[in-house]
Amino acid sequence: MRKDYTLEKRKYVIIAIIFTIALIYIIRLFSLQVINVDYRRYAEGNAFLKKTRYPSRGLIYDRNGKLIVYNQPAYDVMMIPREVKNLDTTDFCNTLGITKDEFQQRIKAMKDRRLNPGYSTYTPQTFISQLSAQEYGRLQEKLYRYEGFYVQNRIIRQYAYDVGGNLLGNIREVSPTDIAADEYYTSGDYTGDLGIEKSYEKMLRGEKGVEILLRDAHGRIKGRYENGAYDISPISGRNLTLTIDAELQAYGEYLMQNKIGAIVAIEPETGEILAMVSSPTYKPSSLIGRERGKNYAALVRDPYKPLYDRSLMAAYPPGSTFKPTQGMILMQEGIITLNTLYPCHHGFISGGLRVGCHEHASPISLQPALQTSCNAFFCYGFKSMMDNRSKYKTTADAFTLWKDYLVSMGYGYKLGIDLPGEKRGFIPNSEYYDKYYGRGRWRGLTIISVAIGQGEVLATPLQIANLAATIANRGYYRIPHVVKAIQDTIIDPKYHEQHRTKVDTQNYQYVAEAMRMAVTGGTCRIGEIPGWDVCGKTGTAQNPHGRDHSAFMGFAPKDKPKIAIAVYVENAGFGATYAVPIGSLMMEKYLTGSISPQRKYLEERMATANTIIYSGVKKH
Repeated sequence: MRKDYTLEKRKYVIIAIIFTIALIYIIRLFSLQVINVDYRRYAEGNAFLKKTRYPSRGLIYDRNGKLIVYNQPAYDVMMIPREVKNLDTTDFCNTLGITKDEFQQRIKAMKDRRLNPGYSTYTPQTFISQLSAQEYGRLQEKLYRYEGFYVQNRIIRQYAYDVGGNLLGNIREVSPTDIAADEYYTSGDYTGDLGIEKSYEKMLRGEKGVEILLRDAHGRIKGRYENGAYDISPISGRNLTLTIDAELQAYGEYLMQNKIGAIVAIEPETGEILAMVSSPTYKPSSLIGRERGKNYAALVRDPYKPLYDRSLMAAYPPGSTFKPTQGMILMQEGIITLNTLYPCHHGFISGGLRVGCHEHASPISLQPALQTSCNAFFCYGFKSMMDNRSKYKTTADAFTLWKDYLVSMGYGYKLGIDLPGEKRGFIPNSEYYDKYYGRGRWRGLTIISVAIGQGEVLATPLQIANLAATIANRGYYRIPHVVKAIQDTIIDPKYHEQHRTKVDTQNYQYVAEAMRMAVTGGTCRIGEIPGWDVCGKTGTAQNPHGRDHSAFMGFAPKDKPKIAIAVYVENAGFGATYAVPIGSLMMEKYLTGSISPQRKYLEERMATANTIIYSGVKKH
């Protein structure tokens, strides 16, 4: 009985041992085949070579169907580290035109998993990217000598119009952060960087394909696996049609050379941006090919910051371009009428405060005040609103309502343009002044400079241009945008929606008439274009760091306007000196297609003027 019991126990022990061994084998096989990626790559790498087939990136056209950005072939040298054998490093480096030190640095960077998280000796790694056709031809003749290396076909950008660097953006090699954020990317891929290339990256990039090649026992390529039955064809990216007029964009950059500032031109009815110039700028072609890294580093070091898109990132004091908003708020609130008169004795004087002004009639009403850009009128009007206790319980209440009007006009917050990097500008609120001066310890006179677009008020050129478009439309705007159509896709409907402000249409009409008066007999006279009823408003924004900034906001024609524009030139003095002529020339170019012989002198003067010398920034 006891002997049978012992045998029974041994039987279970043997079964347990066999089961344990089997379980160990199963776990090991599972680990090798499923969990251990390197082993799987090794096994697959012995039998197959999977080559990525990159799609053609979407083309970019301007609003008139002109091709702006297209593709050209480039070639990357790929390396499978475990397959590199008996490499003649000297010959290889001479063929590629690199030094041995560069070779070692590239190998070191490739193996650095911090820089290249997807590194594996079994999978293709990018050794050098974007060979030219000539470099590729030289390498192709000798490629058979270099085991473990092959050439991967790529697509890089080319430019029919070498303008709009900040607007268009560029493409660059992906970073570890890009790879971690989007599983589409692997080491060596490219992605959009800045501008349209970045904001519409997923539309433009397309879908990658794959080609599976069969190896023999010695690793030699024997052809396509199953005659390509398992290959995946790449899907080209979608083409974009921009709202931009390429010729107008190029003309704006021509006028803004040797100047710091921005131009934004909008089609008022649609919100479509016609031109978006940031100056200084750069040629997008400088950021393609093997020289991209060196050229990009030079742009980063440039003290004038050409990579900084001033059209939607720079927050400036709007100066007198802000006065139309004040006139409309004061009329809407019943603080003034068209016949309200305020005195101006070369400025606004109250409580010892003086705001400078210039020669014109006094007392003065709203429309002549806009025509002549009178500071005193808007300071008196603002003070009358802030200190009106029959309408507002406190100054803070009046100021909160004032800000609400401005927000409805597109100030103080991002407008939502379809480009990266837009800034919101700044419109202070009551809490801001409560914190600075103390609750209940400030009045209209304390913050009077905001009435004329100075003080704490800041706006981007995009917001100023949007105000011009809103006045042109007599009270509404559509979110400014730079993409008009996407192949096989509907653009976001938010760009078609009307945004109505808190001001009545009639008050906008009064301001539009005053802006017309500014061109026919006021501060914008140099901006007149015969036959086009230009409306405009100058701005001379005080600059505590140097010369005043020159600003202009306008549209044309007065009725059924086709273009609204804002121009901002840093350190350029009076608005009428530079910003008005540049804005007027831009409108004439768009409306008529050319500049009239009578105004060619103005074009030459603007294009050859150098205001960058007044910036105080020294270029090394």
